[in-house]
Parts: sequence; structure tokens; C-alpha cells
Amino acid sequence: MTSSKKDTCCDLAVAAKDPEAYHVEAIVSVDERGQMVLPKNIRAKFGVKPGDKLAVVTMERQGKVCCLHIFKAEELSGEARNLVRSSGPDRSPPNKAGGRD
Repeated sequence: MTSSKKDTCCDLAVAAKDPEAYHVEAIVSVDERGQMVLPKNIRAKFGVKPGDKLAVVTMERQGKVCCLHIFKAEELSGEARNLVRSSGPDRSPPNKAGGRD
């Protein structure tokens, strides 16, 4: 495939063409505060270090979120990066109390 744009694994359109590229790497639990731990072996494989920004991208079917994808924020492809920038929860203006709605 020749393209002027570099294909990356974080390009959702490219990844969708290769379903065998998806693997269940771990099962994680969500605690009472909504937090989960990304296992050490996954962090190592993914190259995640403390302070790294990760983008959580959702996919919906029939109005319900069916999939979560996690990407390193700096490695998102242009299309996905624009989607995250325009719809991310921290993009809304602060409310009168200084928080986000």
C-alpha cells in the first residue's frame, strides 16, 4: 500500500482492516473510584511511562459504547487526533465554579 500519509497502528481505519491484530492482553478490574491499573507487562510492551498521556477512544453501536481503545496521545493518527481534540471531555469551557460540565 502506497500512501503519502504514514500508516500507524493507531490509525483506526487501518486497524479495522486487520482484525487479527487485536488480542486480549489482560483483564483488569475497575475500583470504586473508577480507576484501573494497566498491568506492568502491558505498560512495558506499549512503552508507557509515568506522566504519559493516553487517549481513550470509544466506539458506539446503537447508542451504547461497545469498545474502548487506548492510544498514546502523541501517536494518534491525524483523523483520530482531531476527533479526540474536538470531543474530549476537557475541551468544554469551564463553568462558573471553574470546573467542567
